Amino acid sequence: MSVSSPAPSAPSVSAPAPTQAELLAFVRRVAADTRLIDSLPLDPEGRTWVRLDGPGGSEAWLIGWPPGAGTGWHDHADSLGAFLTARGELTENSLAARLPTDGWKTLELTDGVDRVRRLPAGRGRSFGRHHVHEVLNESGTEHAVSVHAYYPPLPRIRRYSRTGQVLRLEQVEHPEDWQ
Repeated sequence: MSVSSPAPSAPSVSAPAPTQAELLAFVRRVAADTRLIDSLPLDPEGRTWVRLDGPGGSEAWLIGWPPGAGTGWHDHADSLGAFLTARGELTENSLAARLPTDGWKTLELTDGVDRVRRLPAGRGRSFGRHHVHEVLNESGTEHAVSVHAYYPPLPRIRRYSRTGQVLRLEQVEHPEDWQ
């Protein structure tokens, strides 16, 4: 189930692009809006989301995570971003390595590139372009809610599978795939 707000208007030509720190400050402010967080419909079977207007023409989302939900390994291509847990706890598994941006299907990862972050309510992080991660609600009983912002608005998402140290590009999604 998804709930979507109207798409934000195009940014002003003179508006400066938001920084990672500004995106993180934005998701922190939105997460503190308990009325907005409480308004998100939660589905026991799948993630729910509402699109928000982000700063400086960024794309933002309020996302509900049922117990056990996750994104799978992915990146946000040329967008930088930030997210913060507003309720519950999320886990982020990420790679501390800069991957080639295009032209590969299978990549063998080196030892020591894995990072795990536990993000309880009020905790979040920002990230740069081509950041590869997966986000999970590992709770068996509790929903989580998070706020995300990306700039520029997501041009594509690359989805990966992972077996041991082997990362494989499986699919490239574009905005029209998410409608």
